[in-house]
Amino acid sequence: MLWLLIHDDLPLLGGGAVAREVQRLYFRWYGVLTQGAFPAHDTLWQYPPGAGPVLLSPALLPTLTYFEAFVALTLAADLLILLALTRAGRRPGRSLRGGAYWTASLPLLLPVPLARYDVQVTAFAVISLLTLSRSPRACGAFAALGALVKVWPALVLLGTPKGPATRSAWMSATVTATAALALLAAVFSNPFAFVRQQGGRGVQIESFGGTALSLATRAGWEGRVRYRYGAMEFVGPYVTSVAALSLALTAVAFGLLLLWRVRARYWTEATPFDAALTAVLLFTVTSRVISPQYLVWLLGLAAVCLTSRHTSQRPVAWLLLAAAAVSGLDYPVLYSEVVHCTWTGVTVMVVRNGLLAAAAVLSFVRLWRSARSAAAAPPVPSFVRSPPERELSAS
Repeated sequence: MLWLLIHDDLPLLGGGAVAREVQRLYFRWYGVLTQGAFPAHDTLWQYPPGAGPVLLSPALLPTLTYFEAFVALTLAADLLILLALTRAGRRPGRSLRGGAYWTASLPLLLPVPLARYDVQVTAFAVISLLTLSRSPRACGAFAALGALVKVWPALVLLGTPKGPATRSAWMSATVTATAALALLAAVFSNPFAFVRQQGGRGVQIESFGGTALSLATRAGWEGRVRYRYGAMEFVGPYVTSVAALSLALTAVAFGLLLLWRVRARYWTEATPFDAALTAVLLFTVTSRVISPQYLVWLLGLAAVCLTSRHTSQRPVAWLLLAAAAVSGLDYPVLYSEVVHCTWTGVTVMVVRNGLLAAAAVLSFVRLWRSARSAAAAPPVPSFVRSPPERELSAS
């Protein structure tokens, strides 16, 4: 991956586009952040305030250029994830498949993960899940810190066992988020400027809605692709309706996840891991934007699932592996084809998004069944067990 990033000026690797985001965009934001402000008037700034410290972190390595330091810290986060997965996999009843999966799957995305800060965000989510069995408070704190960087890590708390573990994790997350936000608001001005920019997002070409519009383009639809808000998005008739449908489907996905939580009867050590993967998958496939680096999140959560021998998500992990391989073709290898909606580009997106859709449906179905069937539930670890009266009622 590092070799590919060094040689990313090759046409087949995007002609320098992968590294350019760090070298130009992140570095520009770094200059603004060092002045004690978030880039409030930059339409490309769409990230929560916790992203600020991450983008400032290359200053910790002053002997390197900003780009070199950023990549070095991303590699350190990659190593941290691997060490956490390996340590978890060595516990009794666990598996080292998670660490092997992470090591094998991330390079399928070519150099992209090293030139985005999604590996750092994934580290927060992975550590949050892996600390749950020992300390729900630590789980909540890491999830909150990750959510302040890129929102989605808050979803990993969805599968915490009902009862004291959930209360402890969510209380810790609330306290941590409040304290961190207060600190960031005291240090930086305009901490919530990102909300305005997010509201203006349209339908990105790699999303499910974008794939539908790409197919419509081949059928004669008069829309076109334009660079907006840091991504290639569709503009034209019906785009607003497609964006609204995506938001509606996200609401439906949230409702399904809440229904699962209310109706779930059995928890195993793997249930919190499986629920986190399902939740992030559902929110990803219904989003108006699916950037290639989003696969980093899914691969990290799938790796956590595979550290448990009781996970229900093994087939989902294989589908995500295939989706990651196709995403490497989508960006950067064939991105020009995707942007111009050629049959090659449309086919790549249909296959990639088809794999993600299959993974999302299968993930939810298997999560639902595992939490409703006593036969699927192995002996439950002590931190997951219900209070005695709840166990009696379940019996």
